[in-house]
Amino acid sequence: MAFAAKIITRSLSTSATRQAAIKHVTVIGSGLMGAGIAQVAAQSGHTVTVVDMTDEILQKAKGSIQKSLARVAKKKFADDPSGGETFVKETMGRLHMATDPKQAVGSADLVVEAIVENLEIKQTLFSLLDENAPQHTIFASNTSSLPIHDIAISTKRLDRFGGLHFFNPVPVMKLLEVIRIPETSDDTFNSLMGFGKAVGKVTVQCKDTPGFIVNRLLLPYMIESVRMLERGDASVRDIDTAMKLGAGYPMGPFELCDYVGLDTTKFIIDGWHKKHPEHPLFQPSPMLDKLVAEGKLGMKTGEGFYKHGK
Repeated sequence: MAFAAKIITRSLSTSATRQAAIKHVTVIGSGLMGAGIAQVAAQSGHTVTVVDMTDEILQKAKGSIQKSLARVAKKKFADDPSGGETFVKETMGRLHMATDPKQAVGSADLVVEAIVENLEIKQTLFSLLDENAPQHTIFASNTSSLPIHDIAISTKRLDRFGGLHFFNPVPVMKLLEVIRIPETSDDTFNSLMGFGKAVGKVTVQCKDTPGFIVNRLLLPYMIESVRMLERGDASVRDIDTAMKLGAGYPMGPFELCDYVGLDTTKFIIDGWHKKHPEHPLFQPSPMLDKLVAEGKLGMKTGEGFYKHGK
């Protein structure tokens, strides 16, 4: 009995250690999402290495993180300016920049990928990282639309792979979707949930279903709004007004589509349609296809479903 108790205690201790081991985080990609993830990880005490293609790109990201931190400090330390300065300085001190992903994952406990939504590119990246990261390192993708399992199969650590879907802007949005595939171990999943809470997020868990929770509900809603417009059921303005005043949404579906980007919306729905061609909610929209082909992508181009002043 004593021997069995020792084995169980050792097992529980090892498991707890593994779950508490996320101290060093490597973020691949320094765009809006990558920089935001790096910021919340660093400001919560993690040592963070941000990886991107050039020093120029990384310095731009570093500057944007510092500005964002200054805004956080101004609010968090409103009555203590010196405390705010210390907060920014210490957080920035935990941030490191690198252009070599192979070296950057050498001491990582967690790698979070936040690069372009292209399956082949993600698979190539993770295959490379898998060869260079320590055995204990957990891999996670921040993808919003691609199946986590399809990315994970490029590695030999499916039990140490999951999804961490943050929302933009990361320092502001409280939600984090934590995704597990069938192979994800309990230790890995618990570590990912723990990391989410450590960086101040409200975590929700979901299986590896298209779009996870938020986008799986949001994208079909947006596309169905376009279908209403295609049928002539109601106008853009009236549909948006109805959903804001009738359902209490902060933005109407067309305002949201212009904000997200019509090209992004099309990319996601096309990807789901390719994988699930018979699903009625994932059917492409001729009107959306036409607007994207014309370069009317929403706010970023000055015109989508609405015209936006630049």
